[in-house]
Amino acid sequence: MKNILKNLFLVLGLLVIAGCSSTNPVSDNINRKWMLTEFQDFTKDFLVQKGANLDLSHKGQYGAKMGCNRMFMKADFKADGTVVFSQIGSTMMFCEDAMKLEDAFGKALPVMTRYKIDGHFLTLTSKDGSTMKFVAADWD
Repeated sequence: MKNILKNLFLVLGLLVIAGCSSTNPVSDNINRKWMLTEFQDFTKDFLVQKGANLDLSHKGQYGAKMGCNRMFMKADFKADGTVVFSQIGSTMMFCEDAMKLEDAFGKALPVMTRYKIDGHFLTLTSKDGSTMKFVAADWD
């Protein structure tokens, strides 16, 4: 009887420890490369031509490219659907055809405060209701 109780407590202890191991459901879904498909008045064709993307596949230091310069930033995605983008910067090359998009994206990203993942789609939304819509790059 003593051994049964001892084994029972051991199993229960292991179950408690296993239940406490933290998995971040946000990271499992968000950490991938996202292709920008809808943003302000830019056409989808233009965004695709520029290869506009938000790369969240490298935890901690994220990146983006809107056709010319590499952008980098930190982001904190919370399970409640909120996000904070910070420490945004970029390289400083001049590419005439991509500058309007890069400038608009660089100004809009820090005001995005909410995110939603729906299947292979990511939507970022600001408090004023403006949005950025993405599709997972690894999705056909």
